Amino acid sequence: MIYTITFNPAIDYIVYINDLKPGSVNRADTEEIYFGGKGINVSIILKELGIDSKALGFVAGFTGDAIEQGILEMGVKTDFVHLPVGCSRINVKLKSGLETDVNGQGPEIDSTSMETLFYKLDKLSQGDTLILAGSIPNSLPKDIYENIMFRLSNKKLRFVVDATNELLMNVLKYRPFLIKPNIYELGELFGVEIHSREEIVSYANELQKKGARNILVSMGDKGAVLVDEEKNVHSIDACTGTPVNTVGAGDSMLAGFLAGLMERENDIEYALKLATAAGGATAFSKGLAGRDEIFELMKQLDDRVIV
Repeated sequence: MIYTITFNPAIDYIVYINDLKPGSVNRADTEEIYFGGKGINVSIILKELGIDSKALGFVAGFTGDAIEQGILEMGVKTDFVHLPVGCSRINVKLKSGLETDVNGQGPEIDSTSMETLFYKLDKLSQGDTLILAGSIPNSLPKDIYENIMFRLSNKKLRFVVDATNELLMNVLKYRPFLIKPNIYELGELFGVEIHSREEIVSYANELQKKGARNILVSMGDKGAVLVDEEKNVHSIDACTGTPVNTVGAGDSMLAGFLAGLMERENDIEYALKLATAAGGATAFSKGLAGRDEIFELMKQLDDRVIV
């Protein structure tokens, strides 16, 4: 079973206004609402690809109820901890030429609620996959990923981590099965700018020395590079299409890769193609991509050679 954790899920409220006038009353031309957070995004795309998972994390108040109900209606199983105080956040995105984002802070996660999450995690068993994705709310210790992985380190789980900077570097000692930095995040880990496939491979090898097993590096419209735990290097070009939205594209790629491995056991090349199609399909959609959009893009990759 795959489990995802989203510490600070959100309702994304997207408002399109053709001519925004600051300081005045404005009326929206169109509006969209999405339920998300990195772990939740992964669970949604996994479901689109026919893979069940369970979304864990924290929700609070009427907005938390809406998030939980919304993703349940998408077919995603949930087992959230319901916080006693506050409301899950709403992120407002104003689109009027330039985009202006106002992200909510989210509720405080108290120690009792954190222990409830630990209790749920203690029920995971050998062979399960746990996905830790995204940033850490201010109310939690910055080493919470380390605490979780240490606590579960004897269970023989597959840890997947999509995080940045020290949050990622500090968990490598627990030998995560997969990490997924993008090319900019990989450079940040080492204080450099990365410009080539050879540099990606070199720094991925350094991360493997620190404990990472498989490293999937996304490069936007330049494709992706995977360095697997046997140190084999796999590269693939991006799908072609018109970018609409980058939010959730990395989460979709991660979900596509894991779904590919489960659909065709340990077929790395198929998994990388499905990851590329899933990430591209979301980038070419207003929200997260659906199954039909993903497999339409897979047609571009049917005969593509991965080098």
